Amino acid sequence: MGALDGRVAIITGAGRGIGREHALLFASEGARVVVNDYDREPAEEVAKQIGGDAIAVSGDVASFSGAAEIVQQAITHFGRLDVLINNAGILRDRFLADMTEAEWDAVINVHLKGHFAPLHHAAAYWKAQAKAGQPVAGSVVNTASASGTFLPNPGQINYGAAKAGIAAMSLVAAQELGRYGVRVNAIAPVARTRLTEDVPMVGALVAAPTEEGAFDTYHPSHVSPLVAYLASASCTITGKVFSVQGGLIQELEGWRSTTSYETTGPWNVTEVAAKLG
Repeated sequence: MGALDGRVAIITGAGRGIGREHALLFASEGARVVVNDYDREPAEEVAKQIGGDAIAVSGDVASFSGAAEIVQQAITHFGRLDVLINNAGILRDRFLADMTEAEWDAVINVHLKGHFAPLHHAAAYWKAQAKAGQPVAGSVVNTASASGTFLPNPGQINYGAAKAGIAAMSLVAAQELGRYGVRVNAIAPVARTRLTEDVPMVGALVAAPTEEGAFDTYHPSHVSPLVAYLASASCTITGKVFSVQGGLIQELEGWRSTTSYETTGPWNVTEVAAKLG
C-alpha cells in the first residue's frame, strides 16, 4: 500500500529537477501521474520511466487554454483528478535598475499565472464534483520559494515577487476551496536544480558534497516526501507554507504585526516621527 494509492496527480514542470523527483516518488507511492512540462521530450522520458501509470502532457501552464487542456487530459485519461502540484518555473535574474519589462513579464507569467491557471481549472472541476454530490478529497501543493518568503535575494525582484504572490495565493485558495473538500498548501524548497545552480552565491550553497557517502542536503529528492504527504488523502493540513531542504522542514508564517504605535487622535507627521524615529 502506497501513501497515494489510486490518486491522480498533475505535476507541472515535471520533466526535470524537483518536479521530476515528485513524479517518480508519486508513482512509487501508487499515484497515476500526469507529467507536464513545457518541453515534451523530458516529460516523455519521465513518463516512460514510470510506465503505464503516467502520461506525458506538454503545454504552457501560463496559457489559460493550455492549463485547461492539461487538467482535461488528466480527467479524460484517468477518469478523475485528485492532486495538483504546481511546480513549473523559470528564472530571469537581473538587478532592478537593469531588469527589462520582458524579463519581469516572463517570470511573473510563468510562476504566478502559471500557478493560477491550472489551479483555476482544477478548482472549477472540484467545485462541480462537490455540487453534484460526488466526494472530493482534493489537494493542491504550490511552489513558493525562500526568495519570496523568508530570504529575499538581490537580483530576483521578479522571482521573489512572483513567489511571494504564490504563497499568498495558496492561503486564499485554502480558505475558498475547503468547502469543496480541497486542501491547499505551499512549499518553499531549497534544492539543487538547473535554476539554483546558476544563481550567484546560491549555486555554491547547494552544491553536492565532495566527501564520499556524505548526506546530500540539497538533492531535490528530499523535497518530494513532504509534497507526497500533503497530497495524500489522509492528510488534513491546509493553508500552510513549509520550507523544506534536506532533513529539515519548517512551517513558515507570513507578515504579522510586531511593534505597535498608537495615538489617541489623528496622526500628524511630527507625531509619526516621534513614535517611529
